[in-house]
Amino acid sequence: MKKLLMLGIGLISTTYIIAQDITDAVRYSMDEIQGTARFRAMGGAFGALGGDMSSVNINPASSAIFNNSHASVSLGLFNTKQDIGYFDGSNSSSNSNVDLNQLGATFIFKNTNPNSGWKKFSLSFAYDRSADFENDWVASGTNSNQTIGDYFLNNAQGLRLDEISAFPGETYSQAYSEIGSVYGQRNQQAFLAYEGYIIDPIDETDENTSYASNISGGDYNQRYAYASRGYNGKLAFNVATSYNDKIYLGLNLNSHFINYDRTTFLNESNSNSGSLIRNVNFENNLSTTGSGFSFQLGGIAKITKELRVGLSYNSPTWYRISDETSQYLATTRSEGGSDINQVVNPNVINIYEEYKLQTPSKITGSLAYVFGKTGLLSFDYSLKDYSNAKFKPTSDAVFSSINNTINNTLDTAASYRLGGEYRYKQVSFRGGYRIEESPYKDDGFYGDLKGYSLGLGYNFGNLNLDFAFSQSKRDYNYQFYSIGLTDAAQIESKYSDFILTLGFRL
Repeated sequence: MKKLLMLGIGLISTTYIIAQDITDAVRYSMDEIQGTARFRAMGGAFGALGGDMSSVNINPASSAIFNNSHASVSLGLFNTKQDIGYFDGSNSSSNSNVDLNQLGATFIFKNTNPNSGWKKFSLSFAYDRSADFENDWVASGTNSNQTIGDYFLNNAQGLRLDEISAFPGETYSQAYSEIGSVYGQRNQQAFLAYEGYIIDPIDETDENTSYASNISGGDYNQRYAYASRGYNGKLAFNVATSYNDKIYLGLNLNSHFINYDRTTFLNESNSNSGSLIRNVNFENNLSTTGSGFSFQLGGIAKITKELRVGLSYNSPTWYRISDETSQYLATTRSEGGSDINQVVNPNVINIYEEYKLQTPSKITGSLAYVFGKTGLLSFDYSLKDYSNAKFKPTSDAVFSSINNTINNTLDTAASYRLGGEYRYKQVSFRGGYRIEESPYKDDGFYGDLKGYSLGLGYNFGNLNLDFAFSQSKRDYNYQFYSIGLTDAAQIESKYSDFILTLGFRL
């Protein structure tokens, strides 16, 4: 609230422009349950298994497999290492954070009627962090193709000069806020460029709709800094039952929440002949909060004493999301043999209308083979069609355009998870492997994720202590802006985590 009082506020309607794009749909549609140490060590292949709190988030029926009430809490150390290439430049980054990533409990109620086939039912709650948005990196290099001036020029072309410029006596804050409220974000970009001398109108008339860039062709030294914070969490309320200890059925009602903050900062400099603008600093800030609902249905069947099969359905998640943005521009121009600094800092937070996002559903089939008390093998196969993600209302022209892009760009992605466990007395040895296919049709733009995991567990009787290490890799391209400066940084990411879980009977 204090921040809002200090800065101007611009209310922007989705009728004109919105802050979202396809990357937001992908970000909030991908779920990566971090889970308990046992769950993580076995690659998350728990769709036909129980005996672990995080398995409830894969198949709701798994809670009924517990013989006794159970609770667990997990603490994780998460690290991301990245190598970033951009034209002739290369950089690296490393980010680490420690967090409580899992908490849950299952309460078992046994049927006292010996003649009933419904032997027990369970009530559970389980919190799991499903995405971690902590990320910092820098891309730098010499670009001979595109300049930030192209971004501003593409936004400005076709817009009237009197719709991107301040009235006499108007401050930057007043003009930027009013332009955003009436015309939208695109006009705000053109306003920044015009006031920052990046573009000039062909004719100095209100009706003018053509502009020229003051950044000439040549080489551009660019440095792009990216920093994000936040997480996506899921709280599941679960009920499950078993019939003759052979058929298990369950239901989850899930509450989801989003907290995401991102800052990007581009510095571009040039010494090109005929270029009026020599240096540009451009900052963008985004703050997103949201909440959502989904449900899950699942079943597990013991085909034999050793063989189990599972099937679960995750409904779409229906989100309600709010965005706030702010911007800052500073330029240096060469004029009359001197360098002149121009700062266009509106000090305005753009508050967008709340919108809806529907993420795609997912179906998971599972197999598990249990070797008595010696160990087990488990396999999960999931399908999710990311092209079914939708911004709503779909009747809105802008949302309709984004949804068409989603439909044409995203694809059905499969995931494969394999896990195993071997027990020797009180000690358990675990391992896992997983593949998550790219949600994009062009997997060269956004690659598959491949990872492995290892873990140990010790059973003290009513108490168990588990540890897991997992690592995965994914290569992807990050495009700086949607138009104009559309060149992308090539990022090779390696994700590692260490998770420690304390579990105990209630």
